[in-house]
Amino acid sequence: MPIIAAMLNVDALQTLKPLNTAADEEVATEVPVALTVNGISQAVMLATPADLEEFALGFGLAEGWFTSRRDLLDIEVQPQPQGLELALTVTAACDQRLKARRRTLAGRTGCGLCGVDSLAELAAVRPQPVLPPRLAGDALDRALAALPAAQVLNARCGGLHGAAWCQADGELLLAREDIGRHNALDKLTGALARRDADTRGGFVLMSSRASYELVHKTAMAGIGLLACMSAPSSLAIATARGLGLELWAFVRAGRATRYA
Repeated sequence: MPIIAAMLNVDALQTLKPLNTAADEEVATEVPVALTVNGISQAVMLATPADLEEFALGFGLAEGWFTSRRDLLDIEVQPQPQGLELALTVTAACDQRLKARRRTLAGRTGCGLCGVDSLAELAAVRPQPVLPPRLAGDALDRALAALPAAQVLNARCGGLHGAAWCQADGELLLAREDIGRHNALDKLTGALARRDADTRGGFVLMSSRASYELVHKTAMAGIGLLACMSAPSSLAIATARGLGLELWAFVRAGRATRYA
């Protein structure tokens, strides 16, 4: 499922000249990304155009579109006047599931439950309870210290969230970035799914606050612990407790607060 960057003519960062200075600066790119499945529109998100194949896979798994990465047969990136289209080809069984449960999202980088039509739909995709890993005593500190170096794009321009996959001892193995925290996590879980990674023994570290969506996406990926650098919401805490997912927030050097 190759993606050829030259086809896109869109980079993850753009060089612009601010109005009050003569110096050029790099800023994060934000473009509408439409996801279609077998020709039918399913979602439109605002995202940074990098790691799009992993984003599509991770998003589809989190939304319950796919039961595994093997449901996704192909991705074609199609530039459009307004943004980019990710044209997904899926198995016949997956296509039938989606037709039975059609959902259209209007995504935003800071969105909550965008496009959910009813409260019943909110509970339609329910993660299985997950078992948290047993962390080493300094695991969160070690992962936190490694995150800045893993956020290559953010180091150049700022404004990008990071999602990192870490071992139980805190070693950071993989990271993805996006202007939207949800997208960054989708890219990370998509990358893990492509690698058939065993997600039971590690945890996710996010540079953002802990929202319900991040808890849900983490659990859907079979990961038992989410750590975030900023505050949690009440729904994130309640969801994590209901799923048995371990939730840490306000992760700083030398301190962290456990909420679930």
